[in-house]
Amino acid sequence: MSCFYVSVGVSHFTDPYWFVQIVPPYLHYKLELVYISGFLEIILGLMLLIPSMRLYAGWALIILLIAVYPANIYLAQTNGAAMNTTPLIAWGRLPFQFVFIGLAYWHTK
Repeated sequence: MSCFYVSVGVSHFTDPYWFVQIVPPYLHYKLELVYISGFLEIILGLMLLIPSMRLYAGWALIILLIAVYPANIYLAQTNGAAMNTTPLIAWGRLPFQFVFIGLAYWHTK
């Protein structure tokens, strides 16, 4: 999980406009939101490696995953057009967020 979050977090900085595409239109400061979420993913991913920090990282990841869920909803609402992907992938991402939330919760134990 740590490697996943750190690598995805880094990609927020190496290709931020890929993520900007799915920030819902009603949110402002899209690029800044992408950078903030990427920074948090890196920090929280690293915190998962420290046993005494896993509880905090797990709960913070749950909050972060809930906070970014509107981006997944927006992608689904566009049937994937926001990222030039298929409707199946766009809608399929929605339930996966709950899998990630469950894994983050598992890390709190």
